Amino acid sequence: MTTPTGYRMPAESAPQQRVWMAFPSEGYSLGDTDQARDEARSTWAAVAHAVAEFEPVTMVVDPAERDAASRYLSAGIDRLDAPLNDAWMRDIGPTFVHAADGSVAAVDWVFNGWGAQSWARWDRDARIARIVAEAAGIPVIGSDLVNEGGGIQVDGEGTVLLTDTVQLDPGRNPSLGRAEVEAELARTIGTTHAVWLPRGLTRDSEQFGTRGHVDIVAAITSPGRLLLHTQTDASHPDYLVCREIRAALEGTHDAAGREWEITEMPAPATLTDAEGYVDYSYINHLVVNGGVIACGFGDVRDGDAAAILAEHYPGRRVVTVDARPLFERGGGIHCITQQQPAPRR
Repeated sequence: MTTPTGYRMPAESAPQQRVWMAFPSEGYSLGDTDQARDEARSTWAAVAHAVAEFEPVTMVVDPAERDAASRYLSAGIDRLDAPLNDAWMRDIGPTFVHAADGSVAAVDWVFNGWGAQSWARWDRDARIARIVAEAAGIPVIGSDLVNEGGGIQVDGEGTVLLTDTVQLDPGRNPSLGRAEVEAELARTIGTTHAVWLPRGLTRDSEQFGTRGHVDIVAAITSPGRLLLHTQTDASHPDYLVCREIRAALEGTHDAAGREWEITEMPAPATLTDAEGYVDYSYINHLVVNGGVIACGFGDVRDGDAAAILAEHYPGRRVVTVDARPLFERGGGIHCITQQQPAPRR
């Protein structure tokens, strides 16, 4: 099916050409001690090497981090030099779409540091989407919408999941309502039906969060099927948040009119870290050619989560990477990666 503009973002399970990442550079994500820097670099590298078992990976590297990248990344990881503020490629990079002829294009959203947050810097990151598109040799679709890749989930058939607290955030799009956001998503990524969730998880809504990205809340694993983050411990604030989100989904459907088949994905048993209640989530996984890169938390529920992912993505091998250092910095495996689909034949 084609859309009025001919563009459509494919499902994340569609065949891919490569995955893009950004190596952590001096700043919030890297940390300010030698131990923190090593932890960040090691974790980003572990994800890159896990993905590289399945398909090519290109790591964007700030020129100041060339030497460090050489120490942590194998020769099998392609590299692209470009100035960076941070390392969340899902949000700073382009969103890839298919054109009507099956070729690939890149949507360049406006990136403003997750709603112009006081701690964020984005003068360099705001240019990364076009730099990646140029390196990939594909055309750019410009957009005035302030948006991030972590703020949308699609099924490749016209459905998009998103949250009121991100796209309608006064720090992002103060003059837009749902209708205007939906129209711009239709123009750029070809969605025809939006399912709005009221918010994201608690920690992600605090000072160093994104204000509610959907990609740690819900994932469309195939048309009509949904994985939903579920906090089962009533002492955690996300217990009530998850009930609110589940209630918002009741009675909704996808672009084809199918009511959702919802599988609840229990949150890890770990409830807190040194900063308070965690937003650890198995939803924040990456689907690659023949595999799934899953978040692990050294938790008793890691194995159960891997089994659920294997059931939802049959024929793919699930590889788990310790994502605790990522979540400590504000995201997960899906947040630091961006898949480039293969051209549609």
